[in-house]
Amino acid sequence: MDKPEIFIPDSAASAPVTTRSNRLELLAPAKNADYGIEAIKHGADAVYIGGPAFGARATAGNSVEDIARLCEFAHRYHAQVFVAINTILMDDELDAAQKLIWQVYEAGADALIVQDMGVLQLDIPPIALHASTQMDNRNPEKVAFLEQVGFSQVVLARELGLSQIRDVAAKTNMQLEFFIHGALCVAYSGLCNLSHAFSNRSANRGECSQMCRLPGDLKTRQGEVLAQNEHLLSLKDNNQTDNLEALIDAGIRSFKIEGRLKDLSYVKNVTAHYRQELDKIIARRPEFVASSHGRCEHSFTPNTEKTFNRGRTDYFVNERSQGVSDFRSPKYIGEEVGKVAALGKDFIQVESSHSFNNGDGLCYFPPNYEKAKQSDDKLQGLRVNRADGNKLYVIAVPGDLKVGATLYRNHDQAFETVLSKESSKRIIKVDMTLSDTEKGIALTMTDQYGLSATRELELDRTPATDTEKALKNLRKQLGKLGSTDFEAREINIETASPWFMPASLLNGLRRDTVAALELARVEGYERPQAWKYNQDAVYPFKHLSFMGNVANEKAKDFYTRHGVIEIEDTYEKNGVTEDAPLMVTKHCLRFNFNLCPKEVPGIKAEPLQIEIGKDVLKLVFDCPKCEMMVVGANRQV
Repeated sequence: MDKPEIFIPDSAASAPVTTRSNRLELLAPAKNADYGIEAIKHGADAVYIGGPAFGARATAGNSVEDIARLCEFAHRYHAQVFVAINTILMDDELDAAQKLIWQVYEAGADALIVQDMGVLQLDIPPIALHASTQMDNRNPEKVAFLEQVGFSQVVLARELGLSQIRDVAAKTNMQLEFFIHGALCVAYSGLCNLSHAFSNRSANRGECSQMCRLPGDLKTRQGEVLAQNEHLLSLKDNNQTDNLEALIDAGIRSFKIEGRLKDLSYVKNVTAHYRQELDKIIARRPEFVASSHGRCEHSFTPNTEKTFNRGRTDYFVNERSQGVSDFRSPKYIGEEVGKVAALGKDFIQVESSHSFNNGDGLCYFPPNYEKAKQSDDKLQGLRVNRADGNKLYVIAVPGDLKVGATLYRNHDQAFETVLSKESSKRIIKVDMTLSDTEKGIALTMTDQYGLSATRELELDRTPATDTEKALKNLRKQLGKLGSTDFEAREINIETASPWFMPASLLNGLRRDTVAALELARVEGYERPQAWKYNQDAVYPFKHLSFMGNVANEKAKDFYTRHGVIEIEDTYEKNGVTEDAPLMVTKHCLRFNFNLCPKEVPGIKAEPLQIEIGKDVLKLVFDCPKCEMMVVGANRQV
């Protein structure tokens, strides 16, 4: 297969093919094509989805046919589809990856999300490339390099603060993408080998075992217990609702929601929430526009507390602070809804201002849950069979539920019922003009973005006897667009006279013109172009350790070509036999337990360790960088 020539405009190689400086992109997850379609209906300007293989969520793969179906739907609204081929690749996988990239390109995909630089050495189509967050994109010089070698969009590290984002933005013309909602990986993305070391399931290959979510004990190296049976590496979930405008001003243009493994109600609810938040900003600041077409109408009020979350943090966007973790549980606790006022054999009386419904899911922490064994689940739950006001009937009241306990709701049955139905649609405004032709009449529809279609109808023109009534009827019939994506903004009757015509003919003309405009909108969509690859770009570092995640000879060739002198094999090749950093994180347990030498003058900075079951992980603190390393041995050796 010949590699097609990539068209690059006369502008400088570092400049983007299309400027997007004023376009704000809401990027939502798509577990599958149907989830992606719903995300677009609820306001996503773009969605990201896994292909049949090589995605960082191994259990969220999709056929090429489904990707094509999603692309066809997305492009109706000039929304985009990004396909995640963002695992590291072994040498024997490169041919299959190259074939898959061509397939998803031919299916209509707008961009690839890539981690492995070996992909750039393959024979690939002229598709836009996005640098996965798995590349650990937090250094301005590295981001500038990525632009030089052909990336048009970069997913920044979640750990960056506003000032760091501004520093990156100053060095690149690329579109900057940032996670604004969902699960937080405790490690810098791409810098975690904990799962592979202990279970042979590589996070870099989409199979993370989430060992970091397990409970453990925090101890000094001398054995003093600082915390027992706590989820020490489990973070709250990301929520940047309050920081969206600050992120825009710092340079972010793509706002990413995490969650390719989440359920459909999460996708609908969270996408609708951020669509409304961004629309408020756009309404207040007209210099910005949404990057796709259409206005969303939601049949519900979004509430991010009502779908899966582990609590809420804005992480390091506004610098380091307490409250990024919840050591109690890595599960969805839900919103606090009241306290137990009384208990019966089969009912719970709740002191609450909330309304309850049959089927609600509640949870609570039993007394002295802190002392539960590591094998026990500290968070307990129950289902409401029947709600009678604040008197909640259950099959049986759990023995460890006591009067005074705080109740949380992690399943709101009424909310879920609304989301289980059609809950949003996109509306595109159109102007309609009815005019005369040589043999009859023509209807022209022009959407608010300037795309237009016209259809003609042969007609024996006979003036209507009641002009005023005829005009009113024409506008009424032409404006019947309720089952389409369109909403009439202006209806202009420019015929010499309001002609008499049967409603069936006028309705047929309207339907034909709607179909023509839908086709014109699809044909008017243009995929983003690939950027130029500068073969002479120099990588900002001369040495790549095993955390550079170089797994194949093509990737080695890439880095060597761009000035890297020493390259270690990725950890997954099991060449690291001694204790080594299995994770690098900005989450600091010294800080969390008020043991930080920067925060507490005179305190002794003792080494610490985490014990998870029988496994011991050493904690090494790089205080100048404000980073923590989790160190251990590779059990796969």
